[in-house]
Amino acid sequence: MTSASEELDAALVALAGRRPLLVASDYDGVLAPLVGDPSAAVPQPGVAEVLPRLAAVGGVTVALVSGRGVADLQGTSGLSGPYRWVGSHGAEFDGPLSGDQADRRDALAARLAPLVSAVPGARLEVKPASVAVHVREVADRAAAADLLADARRATDSSLTLKPGKEVLEVAVTDADKGSALTRLAGELGAAATLYLGDDVTDEDAFRALGPADVTVKVGDGQTDARHRVADTTEALAVLERLADLLD
Repeated sequence: MTSASEELDAALVALAGRRPLLVASDYDGVLAPLVGDPSAAVPQPGVAEVLPRLAAVGGVTVALVSGRGVADLQGTSGLSGPYRWVGSHGAEFDGPLSGDQADRRDALAARLAPLVSAVPGARLEVKPASVAVHVREVADRAAAADLLADARRATDSSLTLKPGKEVLEVAVTDADKGSALTRLAGELGAAATLYLGDDVTDEDAFRALGPADVTVKVGDGQTDARHRVADTTEALAVLERLADLLD
């Protein structure tokens, strides 16, 4: 019987022969271990070396697709190179948001701030296209669940809810990682795409990609990805294996 790891390796071997090739990944939980303070999420050792190897191959484009704003992603990760940067779940693709959207985001932040400040350990993060309520560091788990429920009730139908691991993100656009990845692959004329993700919002990307593509879920949980690895160390190993195949 073929093991899951053997199936993934066979998929990577097939992928390595396709051009143009898009190699895309989420950041938090994939290229960087999850931490309580998002500003402290540094890349897994080895990531800063493997991404340039991949990007240096002719016909290969490397993209980072994140719920973070692009400026935050670049600053926190410290990564630089000839990459495509897609932030705010796809809302930051061709430039910043309009002024009207930014005003709606600020009004949303003002609405959620009192709820978050009332719960010790909770954090409110204002992103370019959304506001996120973080409860990873809330010791009282019942209070954490209540806060996320209260945050949901404080929204309206014009907003897009993006629940994740210990976080509820509320966006002022309906962009998602799947539509962004499809758009990017179309721009590149990509023959195939590799996408690695770990969170609920990555499922949009997994579902958007086709049978010629390789989708990899990092960590536990139900998923539409075709393959799975355990953690960020194994996610790095996937990228390193692909880089070896492309050399």
